Parts: sequence; C-alpha cells; structure tokens
Amino acid sequence: MLNPKVSLDQWRAFIAVVENDGFAKAAGQVHKTQSSVSYAVQKIEQLLDVKLFEKQGRKAVLTAAGEALYRRSKNLVERADALERGAAELDEDWDPELRIAVEIVYPTWALLGSMQRFSEERPQTRIQLFETVLGGTDEALFERAVDLAVSPHVPQGFSGDPLLRIRFVAAATPNHPLHQLGRALTLDDLREHRHLFIRDSAVQRTRESGGWLGADQRWTVSHKATQIAAACMGLGFAWFPEDSIRKELEEGSLQPLPMREGAERYGEVYLIFADPDFPSASAVRMAEILREDATSLCRN
Repeated sequence: MLNPKVSLDQWRAFIAVVENDGFAKAAGQVHKTQSSVSYAVQKIEQLLDVKLFEKQGRKAVLTAAGEALYRRSKNLVERADALERGAAELDEDWDPELRIAVEIVYPTWALLGSMQRFSEERPQTRIQLFETVLGGTDEALFERAVDLAVSPHVPQGFSGDPLLRIRFVAAATPNHPLHQLGRALTLDDLREHRHLFIRDSAVQRTRESGGWLGADQRWTVSHKATQIAAACMGLGFAWFPEDSIRKELEEGSLQPLPMREGAERYGEVYLIFADPDFPSASAVRMAEILREDATSLCRN
C-alpha cells in the first residue's frame, strides 16, 4: 500500500475550514493557530496538485475538486475516528459482535428499542439477533451460538433470571365461526376449528408453539407474522402474546375468543447467559438494558 501524502490532521484542518466558513473559526475548532491551518490547506493543494478554494468577491469558496475532496475526506476522517473508538472498545473487553437469541413471544418493538439503546452506546459492536421458537433457544445456548438468550424455558445446566411476564390471549377474526356461536366457548368447541401454531426453530424439532395442542385441525408456520396474517384472514385461531396483536385488537381485525375458561394465559420469560461465569462486557450491558426496559414495560 502506498503511503498517503496527506495526513489525517491535514484533512481535519481542511474540513474545519469548510464547515466553519473560514480559517479563524477553524483554528479554534482544531486547536491550532490560524497560520498552521492555512499551511495545512496549502500543503494539501501542493501535494495533490489541486486547487481547493477560489475567490468569489471577497469570499473563498470551494472549487468543484474541493467539494469532492471535502466529501471524501470527511468520510475518511469519520471512518478513522470510528476505527479508533472500536479499538478502544475492544481494549475494554467489548466484543466486536453480540449474539442474542430471543423467543418470539417477547415484544418485538421493545426488543428493538433495547437494541437501539445498546447500539447508541456501542455503535462498533455488531448485533446478531436469532428470533427463536421453543427448542431453538435451548439449542442456541447448548451450542454456544449466542452470548445471551431470552426464553420462557431455562434449559438444564443453565440458570436464568425472570425478565418479563407475558399475557397470552385466544383470538380470531370477528367473522370466525367461533365468534358466531354467540356464547362462552369450551375446549370442545375449539377442537372443531383450525389451530394456528408456530414451528419449533430447533434443528431437532420436538414441539409447536401456539398454546393448546388438542386441536384436530392445525396449520404450523415458521413466523408469527404468518400466524397473525392467517388469523386475520379467518383461516384459524391461536393463543397470541397480547402485545404481538395489540394493533389488530385495537383495529378490530382480531377479537379475543369468549372462552368459558382459558381465554388468557401467562408465561414468564427469563434472561439467560450462555456463559454466566465469564460473560462478555457486551452481553452484560445488553442484559442490563433489557432488564431496565422490561421493568419499564411492567410499570406501564
């Protein structure tokens, strides 16, 4: 690789001149004398044989070449700064990547908010999110494919802390035959209609997610969005995490089934470290954010 002719400090001086509309203010921003900032700009022009500014009246404005070099140099300096921040984070035991397995029953919008909070603090840490179902979460932990997991089940050999209590409701579209019965429903009523399940995401699938397993008719899908869409089309019923169908309930495209018993259920989800003895700093901080946000959810 060729040695660059222009240093990062020289590019920073040039950027400061452009963004501060002059050498005097630029000098204050980069903590150098005005003459040294002026020299840095002149040096760039000499080294690259390019004219960065031209006079228009009493004002110096960027040339076309100056405009292009400003955009590119700004990107170069930002990337260099990001590289230094990333190196500092790694030195502080911040991993370059955080891997999380989260059971799909956890509120998606809350999870994304927590991820955003983490990324605002540690923008250089990539996040790998695995949206898992039942045994898929266990599998990710056993195989150490993730650093942290949120699951309604704590697998053998791991310990977990309660994170959030989730309410499940049995629901179907208002024109579903179950709603047309006009009375409290029993489990025998449900057996006559299609139950929508979500497939276990583990390679060795052993279970189905979706509630009661007594239905004779069933469809099993891979994603909760498909399950919700099928229910809204009148193609079946399911027990949904209430938060997942809050919009559909408010709009009236889904309605809770009038069950005589069992219309709603509750489940706890747990926060589980794959390596509780030596968790990474990234996993510890993400766990703290999830706990804080889950506490806020419970209060609301």
